[in-house]
Parts: sequence; structure tokens; C-alpha cells
Amino acid sequence: MSTPSPSLREAQDQVDQWIKTIGVRYFSELTNLAILTEEVGELARIIARKFGDQSEKPSDRGADLGDEMADVLWVLMALANQTGVDLSDALARNIEKKTQRDAERHRNNPKLQS
Repeated sequence: MSTPSPSLREAQDQVDQWIKTIGVRYFSELTNLAILTEEVGELARIIARKFGDQSEKPSDRGADLGDEMADVLWVLMALANQTGVDLSDALARNIEKKTQRDAERHRNNPKLQS
């Protein structure tokens, strides 16, 4: 039996609790932005080598794409916590914005027609 996945709000709370207890304290926002950039770069390297034209290096073998994505999500949630952003609310607003803005845009894009 698996444990149900946390909501974004619950995940943000888990990251906050971990940082305040095990991690001691938050890094500065600028440091976390630099770490986020680093984690996105690691994710990009794996995707470029797994799905793109680059060949894998021996050090890439066994790379866990999901773990790399989780690293990105972790730091993003830390930044959200630091700056007072509720990612659940932000995501809901963002989906609504995209839905209104792009209601016909992609359907009418000849590049996306099969």
C-alpha cells in the first residue's frame, strides 16, 4: 500500500518543516535562485543526453530523471515559501490565465496540426 502524494500546499509545508529542522534554516533567496538554476541545468543535461542528440557519459548512467525533477521542485518550493507564494493558488491562477489567453491559439497553429 503506497502513501498518497501530498498536495502542493502539503509539499510546501513539508519542505518548510525539513528546512527548519534538518536543514537548520533557509539559504538566502539569491542563493536558492542559484541552486535552482544549477538543478535545472542538471535536469537539462540528463534530458539532452537521454532524449536529445548528445551521447551519454559513463557518469550519466543510472541518472534518475524523476529525482532531478524533484530537486527542481524542492528548491522552487523553498523559494515559494521564502517569498510568501502559495504554489497551489499560483498554479490555479496560471492555468486559468493560459486557458483564457490560449483558448484558440494552439488549435489554430498549423505547426501543431498532424
